Amino acid sequence: MDISKLRSKIDTLDAQIVKLLNARAKVSIEVGKAKRSSKKGIYASDRERQVMERIKALNEGPMSEGALEAVWREIMSSSLSLEKPLRIAHLGEPGSYSHSAAVRKFGSQVSYVSSSSIPEVFHRVETGDSDYGVVPIENSVEGSVTPTADMLVDSDLQICAQLMVKITHNLLSKAPVDKIKKVYSNSQVLGQCRQWLLGNLPPDRVKEIAVASTTDAARIAAKEKGAAALASVECSRIYGVPVVRANVQDIAHNTTRFFVVARQDVPLTGRDRTSIVFSIKDHVGVLYAMLAPFAKNGINLTKIESRPIKKKAWDYYFFVDLEGHREDKKVEKALKQLEGMCKFLKILGSYPE
Repeated sequence: MDISKLRSKIDTLDAQIVKLLNARAKVSIEVGKAKRSSKKGIYASDRERQVMERIKALNEGPMSEGALEAVWREIMSSSLSLEKPLRIAHLGEPGSYSHSAAVRKFGSQVSYVSSSSIPEVFHRVETGDSDYGVVPIENSVEGSVTPTADMLVDSDLQICAQLMVKITHNLLSKAPVDKIKKVYSNSQVLGQCRQWLLGNLPPDRVKEIAVASTTDAARIAAKEKGAAALASVECSRIYGVPVVRANVQDIAHNTTRFFVVARQDVPLTGRDRTSIVFSIKDHVGVLYAMLAPFAKNGINLTKIESRPIKKKAWDYYFFVDLEGHREDKKVEKALKQLEGMCKFLKILGSYPE
C-alpha cells in the first residue's frame, strides 16, 4: 500500500475510536450518577486496578503495556471528570514531585489544588475543599516523611491508594556552578543529594536552605542572584531556571512512595495492603507479643517503623504495613487480637497493592 491508503486506514480507525470513546463516556456519566446516589467516592482504586490489569491482559501488541497504560490513564481521567468535577490536593505548585505523582495517578483532566504544606493537603480533603489528597510517605534514601506520618495518626482520612515514583533531582540556577552561594530545596531532597552537594557545593562555600517544597526553591532561584535549587526538570521549564547539572541524586534508584488519602474506605481486591499504627504498654517482650498475632495468622509484614509520640516522652507509635485487606478474615482476626493488647490502635487504610 502507498502512504495515502495507509493514512486512510488510520482515519477510519480514528473515527471508530472516537465513536467508542464517546460511547464509553456516556456510560461513565451513568456510573457517576449511581456512585452519587449510593454516596460512594468517585475515584475507585479497586476498579482502576481491575481495568488496568484487564487492558494489559488484552494487549497483543505491538503497543507496549506502558503506552497502553498511559492512554487509559487519560481515558479514565476524562471519565472521572465527567462523573464529577474532581479536585486533587497535593504538596507544592505545578512542577513539584507531589504534583507529578498526582497527575500520574489521576491524569490531566481533573483539577489540581496546590498546598503549601502536608497538613494543608489533609485539611483540604477533610473539609471537602478537595476530593483526594496526594502526599509523600517515604523515600528509598531518606526514609519516612514525618509530617505525613503525624497527620495519618491525627486525621480521620483513609489511605485509598499508593504509587511509587522514581525521582531524579537536578541543580537549577541562572548562575554557573562556581558562582552559586545558596542552594534551596525541600529537606528530604537536600538529604537525597548529600554526597553530591559535599563534593560539588561544599558547606564552607555554599549555604543549604530548606524550604517547604521544590517549587518554592525553584521560584527563589529564578529571582535571587547566586541562588540554586534542587528540583525537577518540570520546575526548570515552569520557572525559567536552567538545569546546570542533571541527575544529582546520590543513588540512581531513588524512589518516593506516595499515598492517596480520602474520606472513604476501599473495598478489597484480592491483592491488598493495610497500614496500621499502634502504641503499646512498655514491658519486656511486649513488641514480640504484639507481632505474634500476625505470625499466627500467616500474615506477612512488609514494614515496621517506630516514631516518638510527641505528647509523651519516650513513648512510641509503631507503623506497620501488612499484606491483606482489613476485611480479610485472617487480617480481621489478627487485628482483633492485637487491639486487646494495645493502648492505641488505628487502621490507616486498606488499598490495592
